[in-house]
Amino acid sequence: MRPPVRVGVFGLLGSGNLGNDGSLEAVLGYLRAEHPAASVDALCGGPEVVTARYGIPATRLHWYRGEYRTASRAGAIAGKGLGKLVDVVRTAAWVRRHDVVIVPGMGVLEATLPLRPWGFPYSLFLLCASGRLFGTKVALVGVGAGPVGNRLTRGLVRRSARLAAYRSYRDAQSRDALREMGVDTARDEVYPDLAFALPTPRAGAPSSPPGPVCVGVMDFHGGDDDRARAGEIHRRYLDGTTRFVRALVEDGRPVRLLTGDECDRSVVAAILEAVDSPLVTAAEATSLADLMKETAAADTVVATRYHNLVCALKAGTPTLALSYAAKSDALMDRMGLAAYCHPAREVDADRLLEQFRALEKRSAELRRTLAERNAVAARQLRDQFTALTAALFPTTDRAQARTRQETP
Repeated sequence: MRPPVRVGVFGLLGSGNLGNDGSLEAVLGYLRAEHPAASVDALCGGPEVVTARYGIPATRLHWYRGEYRTASRAGAIAGKGLGKLVDVVRTAAWVRRHDVVIVPGMGVLEATLPLRPWGFPYSLFLLCASGRLFGTKVALVGVGAGPVGNRLTRGLVRRSARLAAYRSYRDAQSRDALREMGVDTARDEVYPDLAFALPTPRAGAPSSPPGPVCVGVMDFHGGDDDRARAGEIHRRYLDGTTRFVRALVEDGRPVRLLTGDECDRSVVAAILEAVDSPLVTAAEATSLADLMKETAAADTVVATRYHNLVCALKAGTPTLALSYAAKSDALMDRMGLAAYCHPAREVDADRLLEQFRALEKRSAELRRTLAERNAVAARQLRDQFTALTAALFPTTDRAQARTRQETP
């Protein structure tokens, strides 16, 4: 009897980012439906959370537990340095135990948020190099990519992509970015974000008079090239978003604040303090499913984090993006709402309110558009999973086909 295929999933999973975990959930749904005999485990940022939530064994991504804390003392610096060496062995040993490793979605090939080369880019390189060394297929599935300014980070990203056995992207600009880095992307495909494969919540009926608005916030300080003015960018973002929320409250609109990562809670707290009103409440979402339910119950959504936007669009709710990266603009364009983007670095509350009111006037039309685009996305993701099976599990599929043919 053929042993089960050993599948690993890899990434900053279970670490508080709901978008990352939603991508994992979508891939686990695919594996359980199409490859139920596969043995699945994870190498990830939050192994306890992943095991408790998804029921799979999980191992900590980094040997040094303080990997993502700033190291200022000699002991911490030495610990980080030693951890980099230990992780070479740990990662290689983990990869060697698998037939396939999947990196599910996430912006693993971009630097739209502050990123150090010896953090996740180094970990991803270790994964892909180990896969090539031991003959384990590493698949970057529906990932995000973008221009990377730091030379060392760019080199690690480029080498990781070249070493992967399979690549697909969540938008065309991600594929273009890797091509510009010198990666041969001729056989790589573009599909919608993996989160569009998650179950769709039932949409709520629009309220009359106008009802709740979901405002998705982010602990936004700019990107990797904005470190010198990160404080200024954050203050401008927070001030503009707070003024916008206050204007909605003055119009009598209930506002539901959403987050997408644990670090966003500080922004929620600041807005609640500045806009002291019972009309403003904060959601306690712990998954993308929770976020989708929140957005489905709203009349309109205004959001910053990429996967807040995905949830709102997937739920079919008219959405305005506070866009912090080109990936947000590409997503809104794919879903037919390209006109409703506002720069997160330069939030102008008055202009944002104008765009919001224009969006609401077209609400019924945009809901129909979103329904059509979501149907297309569902078909495209079925194609993604079919392609993934062909690339990663061809032997298993042939064996299963023979078994079905031989069974009377």
